[in-house]
Amino acid sequence: MRRSTGLAIAGAAALAWGEWLNRRWSRALVGNSGGDSEAVIVLGYQNPQATANFINRWRVRAGIRSIAADSARDTRVVFTGGATSGGVAEAQLMADYAKSALAFDGTVLLEDKSMTTWENIRNVIPLLEGVDRIKIASQPAHGLKARAYLRRQRPDLAKKLVQADDYRPGEWMVVKPLLALYGLWTLRGLDADERKASL
Repeated sequence: MRRSTGLAIAGAAALAWGEWLNRRWSRALVGNSGGDSEAVIVLGYQNPQATANFINRWRVRAGIRSIAADSARDTRVVFTGGATSGGVAEAQLMADYAKSALAFDGTVLLEDKSMTTWENIRNVIPLLEGVDRIKIASQPAHGLKARAYLRRQRPDLAKKLVQADDYRPGEWMVVKPLLALYGLWTLRGLDADERKASL
């Protein structure tokens, strides 16, 4: 009885920790810029098959719902990611999914050459010029990493970063502790101020 109670408490603590850390990451390095125009960047994930995989489909949905939460009149969605294993670029697969499965008919821009998160950000910079707000949609740790990279590459554009709708309480709840552990590993190259600072 005690053992099962201890396991239940440990499990609940792990779930709460995963929620807390993912929520914290989703709110790091963002401000509250206003304005009428925005760019929502949707970061791709390795996708060797001919259609968008589960993670890329979720990222597309997070990107599209990030638009719905605002009243920006001029929104562009930027799908970014090159081809893995010689197939179709991640950016194209995500754009196809947004149009066919989600019936998204807004402005779509593609960046289909990048192979890393650093390249994702470097290559979308020309597509961000002139917008008032920038959102980056991905899993929270990955989104934070991309925001830190934008801050390093173009601090002026990083001042326009606002929160995307890529964290929701309870979503991915069971795997959030694993995502948190993986996130801690992938974010180890960031400075302490990049993990928690607000712009």
